[in-house]
Amino acid sequence: MVWPQGERFARSGAAFQAAREVIPSGVNSTARSPFAGWEPYPLFVASGSGSKLTDVDGNTYIDYLLGLGPMLFGHRPEAITRAVVRHIESVGTMFALPTELEVELARKICAAVPGLEQVHLTNTGTEGVLYALRLARAFTGRRLVVRFEGMYHGFSDGIYWSKHPDLSQAGPDDAPRPVPQGPGLPAGLEDGLLILQWNDPDALDRAFDRYGDDIAAVITEPIMCNTGLILPEPGYLQHMREVTRRHGSLLIFDEVITGFRVALGGAQSVYGIRPDLSVFAKGLGGGFPVAALGGRRDVLALVDDGRVSMAGTYSGNGVAVAAANAALDLLADREAFDRLYRRAERLFEGLQELFDGAGLPARVVGMGPVFQVWFTRAPIRNYRDAVRHADMAAFRVWWEEMLVRGVLFHPGPLENLFLSFAHTDEDVDRTLEAAAQAVGVLRARL
Repeated sequence: MVWPQGERFARSGAAFQAAREVIPSGVNSTARSPFAGWEPYPLFVASGSGSKLTDVDGNTYIDYLLGLGPMLFGHRPEAITRAVVRHIESVGTMFALPTELEVELARKICAAVPGLEQVHLTNTGTEGVLYALRLARAFTGRRLVVRFEGMYHGFSDGIYWSKHPDLSQAGPDDAPRPVPQGPGLPAGLEDGLLILQWNDPDALDRAFDRYGDDIAAVITEPIMCNTGLILPEPGYLQHMREVTRRHGSLLIFDEVITGFRVALGGAQSVYGIRPDLSVFAKGLGGGFPVAALGGRRDVLALVDDGRVSMAGTYSGNGVAVAAANAALDLLADREAFDRLYRRAERLFEGLQELFDGAGLPARVVGMGPVFQVWFTRAPIRNYRDAVRHADMAAFRVWWEEMLVRGVLFHPGPLENLFLSFAHTDEDVDRTLEAAAQAVGVLRARL
């Protein structure tokens, strides 16, 4: 093991021990904890700028973690930072009353995403999903929600099931059982969920044949980004859209990761699907906390007439709105997306050539600025494939060897690597140089 290596990360180690005295687990999100792969402790950050991050020990990295996705423009993007500071200094932060800038932002979001007729701001993706499910059940008068193993739709009790379940508890492949993410989720909530494997149209058909009259919604990521990176097989999302429409159920796209990242209009614009409701977050605020739920006007009419409450003291606050308005202005540059995709393609192809040249069983899978490396000889179509076929130990070696060469991403293979608009061709060159050395170590060790 090269991590942690001597004194190179000593200050992070000391900071983690100090943090554990006052913060349970030493971090303020499980995704940063040793339980999530940051063993024996996470890096502590000193600063970030553009595509680079520097830890408290003075090590600087090309950052492909990017805050788990929100830093679409890199760290401290000037235009967004300036817009937020200007708003705070000249307008304020929050009033618990609406502002015209919220309307401006809502119009921009609806114009960017073809399937949105109206939009409601929230603070987090978790809130957006919670409200989307509440709206779906209220609109249809039905009880059940279909969700897929390996996806993460926030941490609210009603949906925090079967994210990454132990397969010994998760039931057979053709009839998965709901598995709580941990203790404390009230028993009985799972009765409102149907758990399916992803990329299996036959399983979806069987569920609707049996329960269709009681299925309020299907919620899915259009690209599975919470079990590494798994693309939908051709026609799968279209089939999902057809089945839900035929049975009068709503289709909810969780675009917290893909929204405004894989395209201005999100993954739904890439695949040509119009879901009934969509949730956006990480790519929307340029690093500031803001989220949005949008979709059909007739569904959101339940909020319009007060039947369904969507509350939130901080929803639509000035800081979030200023950041999102500035971010969407930047995202309107279509040529910027073209440049980002070209840079991503060069990185994907370069990495795959290195793995192939070394005879390593690795697959680089991605779409534009989000991707993952699977160490496997078998195709990964769903969560169970990832558990059974992905070489987690090989990924750990890969992560360690890249980290000590100045390239940072999440140590868990079920997370993602992200590119930002701030990454440069030089960053890609340096990443591929580091990867060439890391691949040599991988080949020798594996």
